[in-house]
Amino acid sequence: MPSSDNEPAPSEQPNNPARCPVSNERSEAPFIPSRCASRPRVGGLVIPWVSYQHGEHAMFGTVDPIKARRALTHRLCQICGEQLDERFCLAVRPMDVRIGYAPEPALHPECLAYSKQHCPMLNGTAPTYRTTPVATTHPAARPCDEPGCPCPKVATDEGHSVRSGRPADDFDAWMIDISNYRIKSAAGRPGVLLGVDLDVPVLRIRPIRRTPRPELDQLRSLMNAVLDL
Repeated sequence: MPSSDNEPAPSEQPNNPARCPVSNERSEAPFIPSRCASRPRVGGLVIPWVSYQHGEHAMFGTVDPIKARRALTHRLCQICGEQLDERFCLAVRPMDVRIGYAPEPALHPECLAYSKQHCPMLNGTAPTYRTTPVATTHPAARPCDEPGCPCPKVATDEGHSVRSGRPADDFDAWMIDISNYRIKSAAGRPGVLLGVDLDVPVLRIRPIRRTPRPELDQLRSLMNAVLDL
């Protein structure tokens, strides 16, 4: 299993130079993938297909669990909502490597590149996770009067308390062949989908963002000083 600390060389296919087009530099002229041309936008930004939407409002940075399940089972891109191609990408954190799966649905390479350009968690403009859940004040989280609407439940971010205020995670782009697309389910509960299985052959791994951690750098310096004594 590749990891952030000790990554084995991903398997290479000599006649396949494809890669996740994730640049370390932000473009001055933002592009919109052709797949997303018909997607609705807010402030010029494409609303990801998997984002929670309710009452004509969309919450960027959220994942609708109903759409996420559909994307996982039907192999759909979380940004454009279209079927994945021969190769797909995942935005992978070190914690995902440890647990063995990526909880969010996969993306087309060009859709990941677009996300990296505009998502604060991927492009590095957000140094930490939110301290307040986005649903707290967002109009999309307001319950409606429609009978049977699951809106109050869908908008809940169960992982917020764990991430609240913490430094943003590091992210890598993993490119995987569609033949190795696997969904991981909870042990003994096959109906509970955890995410995309990472224990598969990986074509390429590219860094997306690295979050500075001064306290770790200081600790490494102290350790090096002690070892040099």
